[in-house]
Amino acid sequence: MRVAIKTLGCRQNQYESDGLLEALRLDGQMRVGPGEEADLFIINTCTVTKEADADSRQMIRRAIRDNPSARVVVTGCYAQVAAGEIASIPGVDLVAGNGEKIRLLELIRGLAEKGPPLIAVGDIQRIRTFDPLPPPIAGSRSRAFLKVQDGCNYRCTFCIIPETRGPNRSQAKEAALRDLRVLLGAGYPEVVLTGIHLGTYGRDLPTRGSIAGLLSEMLEVAAPARIRLSSLDPHEVGEDLIGLFGRFGNLCRHLHLPLQSGDDRVLKLMRRAYKAETFRRLVERLAEAVPGIAIGTDVIVGFPGEGDAEFENTYKLLEGLPIAYLHVFSYSPRDGTVAASMPDQIPKPVKAARSFALRSLSERKWHRFRRELLDQSLTAVVLDRRDARTGHLEALTDNYVTVAFDADETMVGRMVDLTIEEVSERQTFGRMRGV
Repeated sequence: MRVAIKTLGCRQNQYESDGLLEALRLDGQMRVGPGEEADLFIINTCTVTKEADADSRQMIRRAIRDNPSARVVVTGCYAQVAAGEIASIPGVDLVAGNGEKIRLLELIRGLAEKGPPLIAVGDIQRIRTFDPLPPPIAGSRSRAFLKVQDGCNYRCTFCIIPETRGPNRSQAKEAALRDLRVLLGAGYPEVVLTGIHLGTYGRDLPTRGSIAGLLSEMLEVAAPARIRLSSLDPHEVGEDLIGLFGRFGNLCRHLHLPLQSGDDRVLKLMRRAYKAETFRRLVERLAEAVPGIAIGTDVIVGFPGEGDAEFENTYKLLEGLPIAYLHVFSYSPRDGTVAASMPDQIPKPVKAARSFALRSLSERKWHRFRRELLDQSLTAVVLDRRDARTGHLEALTDNYVTVAFDADETMVGRMVDLTIEEVSERQTFGRMRGV
């Protein structure tokens, strides 16, 4: 079969899409690119907001319209919570939940030639084991994702993800190291560790592991290839993890620490497990311990009950800290969450104004962070991507800066040393050492 796949949402979904394609490749199927005719079209959906649901439905209908003879399979988080709604879309052949991704190939083989769509969505809350997909050794990316954790035991009032992903489940350390070696053997210069709640890695294992313990062993195995961490909650970053930056040069100087709000009352309404001061102390400690580290964060503006004073607390906290960039989200009520029925919902114009203020702050911070890198030499992974203005290839530094530089396609997927020569408001340009 000629297989096409479309992925919406987070890095976890990206990893799982790559794993599904790897499983299909090992079965003798062939991936096709955008615009090519497909016999099988898989949509890996997201449901983090109502807008994500709408995007997923739009993608499903587009796939059916553009591939009228293809079998259409829908999986992912939206499929987990809205199987009946998806199955009612004419042209859908299979709806598979997150727990069924591991046996998606078996389900596809069992599809009848004609008939109503098959719904295979189990109770994700009953799953207690980590079920890995094959590591994607034949992927088209310059960097590899490696999922080592799934699910979440927290119950933030704005979040539907525990309902779509189930409880915390960790991959055994030996299995994670085995998958890492497979990816390294395939030649990836960088591996990004992912999880729905990566900081809780190991808590469910008989040996009670930790993300810092797993990471220390992975860094030994990976060198000289580097490892990057995806999001970690602020209260889950301890001195054991911070110490790894000093011990291992192949740990990327980049951490994404979701704050969500800089006001303690709002954090309590969100059921976040830390206070603003926890975040402040951690960011200051990281900036002191790891020179050049890029610290990013997520912020939700307009959460129910966030008044002007609460927003000002968030703004001032972030303004005064060495944060490199912000991902800013306007709160959107999500059916099935506690916050959707909270009083004091914030008007859209107020949310838009607060979002604009924080996005502007983020742009200034990101420009300042990159300007501090001028004339420095940084190691970067060359991406299969070109700068739209100059046509130059782009590379990603360990501290998360995309640098455009002059090179040909033979450099894609390699590690290079770049000297930062120019920084504009939106772009960074460099020169390869020796050129």
